[in-house]
Amino acid sequence: MEILQYGFMQRALMAGVLISITCGVIGTYVVVRRMVFISGGISHSSFGGIGLGYLLGIDPVLGAMLFAIGSALGIGAISKRTRLPEDTAIGILWAVGMALGIIFIGLSPGFAPDLFGYLFGNILSVSFSDLIIMVVLTVLILVVVTLLFKEFLSLSFDEEFAKVSGVPAGWLYFILIVLIALSVVILIRAVGIILLIALLTIPAAISRQFVSSLKKMMLLSILLSMVFVISGLWLSYVLDVASGATIILFSGIMFLASLGLSRWRRRRVSITAS
Repeated sequence: MEILQYGFMQRALMAGVLISITCGVIGTYVVVRRMVFISGGISHSSFGGIGLGYLLGIDPVLGAMLFAIGSALGIGAISKRTRLPEDTAIGILWAVGMALGIIFIGLSPGFAPDLFGYLFGNILSVSFSDLIIMVVLTVLILVVVTLLFKEFLSLSFDEEFAKVSGVPAGWLYFILIVLIALSVVILIRAVGIILLIALLTIPAAISRQFVSSLKKMMLLSILLSMVFVISGLWLSYVLDVASGATIILFSGIMFLASLGLSRWRRRRVSITAS
């Protein structure tokens, strides 16, 4: 409990709760709809916005938000309105975003502070202004998901049936990838561009092995995310190592453990049934 006396640790825990909610909700859609590669494309494209933020002297997170949303809409437009495959569009925007970020940072006067934190995350450096941005984006994500939950449910499990049923699948797809882009922005300060895909997918991937309901997956994913973030924070404090990397490493270990538990569970059910 002694670590809670520090302001930076209190802000880190608050950020961890917000991150967990985002990962639990949006990560579930990412895993169910197999959009992990899209998430990676958006996150790496947002590096261009970080470089632009350094160049213009504004908050790099705001620049990352612009690039994340722009790349999300670009991926959707290219994949839906052209014959170019989705993975090709993702790969192009992924590379272009990273290249622009490098050029912008190179053109920026002086040294780019905390660049390593944006790449690999540093939840301990989350500021009060970062928390405000996280709160606003998390609330926005929850409101949209709540209002469109049934539509997203149809889109997640059977897109063709959703179209036949009159659900505007095209618009919902664009809304969903924009929500993924906002989630990327929330996660950047905590675990960084390089590592955020893992935290966005691991809790949901574990949950999917044990529950089938979308709502239950979200709730379990939120709970698991909180456990991973808090445990990773504590371990990074005790071992004096990078917080973002520790959170992801702990999550990965728990994922491997869940695979063994899931396999044991299926074997036990099979033996009982026979």
